[in-house]
Amino acid sequence: MSPFDVIKTVRLTEKVMAVQERCDEMAELSAKKKGSKAIIRQQVHLVANSIADKNDIRRAVEILFKVKVDRVNTMNVNGRLRRKRTRHEGRTARWKKAIVTLKEGNQITLT
Repeated sequence: MSPFDVIKTVRLTEKVMAVQERCDEMAELSAKKKGSKAIIRQQVHLVANSIADKNDIRRAVEILFKVKVDRVNTMNVNGRLRRKRTRHEGRTARWKKAIVTLKEGNQITLT
C-alpha cells in the first residue's frame, strides 16, 4: 500500500494542541525538579486508512515526513448518529485514528 493511501489527513485540533502543550510543560517541570534533561515526546494525530495496520502507518510516516517513529497507537472510531432537518437518523463515516509518537529529537512542523 502506498504511503499516500495509508495516511489520509493530519488531525490538528484544539484539543490535540492543548494536550501537547500540557505534556511539554509537565516534562519541563519534572526536569527542573530532578535536574535532568527534559524529554519531550512529539505526538501526531492522523486519520489513517481503515485497513492499514500499525506497521503500514509507521512506514508511511517515516517515508512522508522523514522522521523516526517510536510507537503507533491506533483505534477505530465509530460514526456518530446525526439528524438533518428530519427525524430520520444517519451516521457519519467510521474512521481509524492513529497517534504516532516520534523518537526524541524528531519533530513534524504542521502549518
